[in-house]
Amino acid sequence: MKLTTLPEEFIQAIPVIKKIEEAGFEAYFVGGSVRDVLLNHPIHDVDIATSAFPAEIKALFARTIDVGIEHGTVLVLTEESQYEITTFRTESTYQDFRRPDKVQFVRSLEEDLKRRDFTINALALRENGEIVDLFDGLSDLENRTLRAVGNPHERFHEDALRMMRGLRFVSQLGFELEFNTLTAIKENHTLLEKISIERIHIEFIKLLLGDYRNSSIRAFFETECYQYCPGFRAMGEALLKFSELPEQPIPTESQAWALLLDTFETPAKEVASFLKKWKCSNQTIQETQQLLWGLSKRKAAWWDKMTVYELGLDKSLAVEELLIYYGQEARMAETKELSDNLSIHSLSELEVNGNELMQFLDKSPGKWLSQTIRACEMAVVNGELLNDKQVLLTYAKEQL
Repeated sequence: MKLTTLPEEFIQAIPVIKKIEEAGFEAYFVGGSVRDVLLNHPIHDVDIATSAFPAEIKALFARTIDVGIEHGTVLVLTEESQYEITTFRTESTYQDFRRPDKVQFVRSLEEDLKRRDFTINALALRENGEIVDLFDGLSDLENRTLRAVGNPHERFHEDALRMMRGLRFVSQLGFELEFNTLTAIKENHTLLEKISIERIHIEFIKLLLGDYRNSSIRAFFETECYQYCPGFRAMGEALLKFSELPEQPIPTESQAWALLLDTFETPAKEVASFLKKWKCSNQTIQETQQLLWGLSKRKAAWWDKMTVYELGLDKSLAVEELLIYYGQEARMAETKELSDNLSIHSLSELEVNGNELMQFLDKSPGKWLSQTIRACEMAVVNGELLNDKQVLLTYAKEQL
């Protein structure tokens, strides 16, 4: 097969490949970018594989960075862009199911491609558009099949994370796991306990955000990979329930966690500890907690002013987007209008502050101060008082 036109990302990198070839070496576009161009998907990273060894690449190009030279990868900097160029390699045994004990550089493209995870990722592309397909990856692309390269048991023993990657590709591409590959995941799922939660987290979030999430979640359950994810061991039935939600893509990680934890019926007080086990960022934890709080209120009734004020417009709209998974209509415009019509949108807009209250009431700081400011804030947000300094000072005096 030969492509008649190449995407701009590849065209810009052709001078790099030609320079390597003019020096007597082979060079190809490889990996996910080749798969994505064949699927008419956007290209994110352009990776190049070559028969040239790292020292030979560094001798060819004036500006390089050793980003992973022990594994054969050199970053080549051009005026227009930068490209990771990796030497063809073979790998020895994997004692920890994550990293090869030894990497050996080779001159053979076939030796390099046969160590890759799935056939659809083991395609190479020459700069003239010719596809090199040594493992029937083109056929699997056409049939929407996800098949491990060679022996799937060997591939998963080399890097157990490949099982999660396979499930993630099911979600992102809508492909079906080939029988032997699926069977190998079932039989080797316990190897995931060797993999760090940080690496599993990356794949799982991509899985949750994929366009074909539900079939992937069912395979995640069927293969029992879920048992090696923090807090999931007793959640098999909840995962199946989650897989029955409308297959609308989830926009963000925080929304995905909120939807999943709501399905799990995770108590609010346990959300932070659950997500910390997944090594989520503090920002993600905080956003997820806020979305769950807003979701619990919004599923029960229409927004009240104070809830929208507390959440802010962006998170209120994010909660609204989640309603489709509960068979409710998202009322985005009405939510925005409610937010726009609030008297204030943050405490800084309140026309009275703590110093003014203490001076007016001739009182020292104390618990009364935060309580009084909060009462003023709520009264203004709920439309019970005008946001006027004298009105608020009088109200504060009456409250005390």
